[in-house]
Amino acid sequence: MKLFLTLLVILFLLLSCRPENKSETLDPKKTTAFLDSLSRHTFNFFWEQADSITGNQPDRWPTPSFSSIAATGFGLSSYLVGVNRGYITREQAAERVKKTLRFFKNAPKGPATSGVTGNNGFFYHFINMRDGLRFKEVELSTIDTGLLMAGILSCQSFFDKDNETEKEIRNLSDTLFLAVDWNWAMNGKETMSMGWHPEKGFLDASWQGYNEAMLLYIFGLGSPSHPIPDDSWKAWTKTYQWGTSFGQEHINFGPLFGHQYSHLFIDFKGIQDEYTLGKGIDYFENSRRATIANRSYAIANPAGWTGYEENVWGLTACDGPDNDNKANPNMAYMGYSARGAAQHYVQDDGTIAPTAAGGSIPFAPEICIPALETMKEKYGANIYGNYGFKDAVNLTITFKDGTAGWFDKDYLGIDQGPILIQLENHKNGLIWNLMKKNKYVIAGLKKAGFAGGWLDAK
Repeated sequence: MKLFLTLLVILFLLLSCRPENKSETLDPKKTTAFLDSLSRHTFNFFWEQADSITGNQPDRWPTPSFSSIAATGFGLSSYLVGVNRGYITREQAAERVKKTLRFFKNAPKGPATSGVTGNNGFFYHFINMRDGLRFKEVELSTIDTGLLMAGILSCQSFFDKDNETEKEIRNLSDTLFLAVDWNWAMNGKETMSMGWHPEKGFLDASWQGYNEAMLLYIFGLGSPSHPIPDDSWKAWTKTYQWGTSFGQEHINFGPLFGHQYSHLFIDFKGIQDEYTLGKGIDYFENSRRATIANRSYAIANPAGWTGYEENVWGLTACDGPDNDNKANPNMAYMGYSARGAAQHYVQDDGTIAPTAAGGSIPFAPEICIPALETMKEKYGANIYGNYGFKDAVNLTITFKDGTAGWFDKDYLGIDQGPILIQLENHKNGLIWNLMKKNKYVIAGLKKAGFAGGWLDAK
């Protein structure tokens, strides 16, 4: 009897620790229809909101905003999804991509404080939508340029036909990528700077610890024109934080976008560098564990926020309600901020972003897809509109007028991109397979010490 009870306890613990596969109980046809509609609606954001002259994507909509060069990078890849899904023709996509790349090639560049779009091959984090010039005094951004280049390289690999438009796209892609002086951005140090201001030089912060910067080091190593030192990848991985967070042992980083952005473009499943080989995982598995940990944190809900549950979760960088007109002066809420939960990082004010689950679909579809379905079903038009999911929701906040709960009115380009691209990667690996053909990506991965899986065949 004692043995029987012991076995029951063990079975209970195993089942309670395992993420529930809610998709087993969902209607597959309904789920497919939902994901297809989500893809189409999210694609429409990038297709309809790009500037008609420059091709630049807005940082957000409908709130009037500047352009985010990272969102433009996601937009470039989104057009390829549109062709693959039949939303637009190949010719329509090629014309839009050509216009965008021409803009960045011909945009004014240099060390001036204004009247320019970039310098040393990098571009400013935010630029004006129409003329594309530096917005206020933002930094020349390494990571945002990297995400722009990722979109450019995906287009270079996709448009492989022998016609004038597609040849021009490939040539423009080469020109833009080879112009980026990745080694200049190292600033003579072991790890790459996060950015540069013409007024005061390089930022003090550099890319250390595991995060979205994987792309930067891979591109920098793979560049034939301005390569970074061969030991840069090892120098970066030395700054990782390995530990257990909410039951998952992995390389820690709090907000989920850091486990997603580089993975939108590079398929890390089955390939390993020296670091992950030593840990017995790959970076794909690492992102899976981070996603499960993020959900487990929400289920535990240590701060007691309203609305957190097994299928309503997701901490990442997103909008928030801020503190204007809140009823309780003792509660503190953030605006746009990098929310997340990890071993030594918890930033949580009760705000959930659908892009957290959406950007992790390939890693853990059994928990991410039910989360997206549930959020749409529970909150309807408050959270889902013409362009798919609005950016965020906070059900805890109460306002002075007595209303409870906050729903964002905006869609953010850098949060729309992961949903659309990862939906397509999950379905057919489109963007991953394109980047597997790109010589700069392959060279960078190999110089970083990656081997195994698909990379061994290159």
